[in-house]
Amino acid sequence: MKVQFREIQLFKLSALVLIVLLLVVACGSPEVQEAVDQVEQAATDAAPEINAVATQAADVIEDVATETAPVVEEAATEVAEAVGEAEEVVGGAQQGGTLVVAIGEDPGQFNPGITTSFGPHSVADSIYNGLVELDENANPVPDLAKSWEISDDATTYTFHLEEGVQWHDGEPFTSADVKFTFEKILLNYHSRTKAGLETALAGIDTPDDFTVVFRFNEPYAPLLQRLNVTETPILPRHIYEGVADVTQAEANLMPIGTGPFVFDSYTPGAEVRLVRNENYFKEGLPLLDAVVFRVIPDNSTQIAALEAGEVDYVWRVPGPDVARVEASPDTTVVSVASGPGGGFCIPTVTFNLDREILQDVRVRQAFAHAVNREQILEQVIFNQGRVADAPISSKIGWAHLDGGPSYPYDPDRARELLDQAGYPVGDDGTRFTIDFVHFPSFSKYGEVMREQLAEVGIDFELRPLERDAAIEAIFTERDFDTNIISYCNNTDPEIGVRRMYVSTNIGPIPFSNGANYVNPDVDALFEEASSTANLDTRAEAYAEIQRILLEDLPYWWIVETDFSVGIRANCHDFRAWSGQFAETAWCEQ
Repeated sequence: MKVQFREIQLFKLSALVLIVLLLVVACGSPEVQEAVDQVEQAATDAAPEINAVATQAADVIEDVATETAPVVEEAATEVAEAVGEAEEVVGGAQQGGTLVVAIGEDPGQFNPGITTSFGPHSVADSIYNGLVELDENANPVPDLAKSWEISDDATTYTFHLEEGVQWHDGEPFTSADVKFTFEKILLNYHSRTKAGLETALAGIDTPDDFTVVFRFNEPYAPLLQRLNVTETPILPRHIYEGVADVTQAEANLMPIGTGPFVFDSYTPGAEVRLVRNENYFKEGLPLLDAVVFRVIPDNSTQIAALEAGEVDYVWRVPGPDVARVEASPDTTVVSVASGPGGGFCIPTVTFNLDREILQDVRVRQAFAHAVNREQILEQVIFNQGRVADAPISSKIGWAHLDGGPSYPYDPDRARELLDQAGYPVGDDGTRFTIDFVHFPSFSKYGEVMREQLAEVGIDFELRPLERDAAIEAIFTERDFDTNIISYCNNTDPEIGVRRMYVSTNIGPIPFSNGANYVNPDVDALFEEASSTANLDTRAEAYAEIQRILLEDLPYWWIVETDFSVGIRANCHDFRAWSGQFAETAWCEQ
């Protein structure tokens, strides 16, 4: 039986104590007394709140009349059954044990402030904290900031920090760490934060060690949504201050955070081991002794390991395996829209607009018409998502554009556009060759598109590169014609969408404006959308942005992906939507 950790404990055990005390008044039978003894022991083992409830119940019972014998016997039976459930609840939330998590690739480094990539964040988000965290409904809740105030005009945000928090090396956490992280790291290297805050933020003040004030040039509504550990992880100033190149810092391989788990060891290509932070500022957490991230590149091997009990947690269950994993009594599946690296993801083809062939919008339109995205949906992601019909995910409904310019699968129209652009079919049956840089995990996308593009005379040359090499080729060297990246976002287009299109985010920043796309109207509309709290005004701006993007076509949006997480049934209370997925988790021993 799967139960929630705290609320169900308190509610059910409180009710049981009340019932049993009523029965004590009503009848002193041995059966009832035995049930009483069991529940009293359960209450003793549970949280102190239960004992308080029992005391209050005893005061009330003095005024309760004696029930009839048949009622007592029936109630005794129900209590005896409930006791077993109570024992499961109390005994289930166990401290200790090691959680084994399958990851598809080596994370490479553990500084989440310099990348938005899923790989590093899948591990590092458990080492660090943000100022706030987001609950399952994307509502901000305290993390390093215990409370905050927002000015009436949404231009000033004041955060009050938790006191007594320590970095994993024992140094105290202060407001200076927050200011340093934003000014020296996030605004320079984290593509989503840089794109959204670089021009909007007027300054950061630290009036004392436990207060941080963010000042904006204009009203800025989405700040709280972008302060979790995935979007803005807080890094230690005393470790990174004075480092010439943060992206190459030794500390990136020996991370020091404030989070629930402490870095223990790293075997490249094999595993990363984190251990419990004994000095974590959230009382009673974490419950696990350790989390081991095991590198298993093949999805089928990951699922086999989950089913065999060799791993406890798999980030992505492939579509063909979902029903089987969900049906097994030993495993369960949780559907989420977000996780480490972000959410509402759209695998997107980037056109390098520095390339002469791809500067012609007719070529880009032909590419779009030649790609059968329904086939990719069915054969590559096995219907775990939907075809993307706009640059902003349909999961962000208030900002998503319905009914904009479209490019349905139409090879004949693709051929016509390529002829118009001056690229006839040659003697070898091709018009031209363009390459396709991609992570190995996107190989299937490339294979399907290569076959489709060949039908219209485009030779699509696949260039699989490991993650670090691909990022270098795309965002630093700009050595590519096309590529594909799963661009993930947040609940607001300001957080994740903007970074792909604004001209201020062109440069050697991973997962930024890789197309080198420049449109002053788009830049201005993003500024307009971020500088007002009026949702209707923002929605209109985002709708116009999407219309322009669908006309200009600097990218081609393939599919929106959904996530299915696989978990062993004896493990509970994961926050699967969060980077800090294991902070509250526990496994039956």
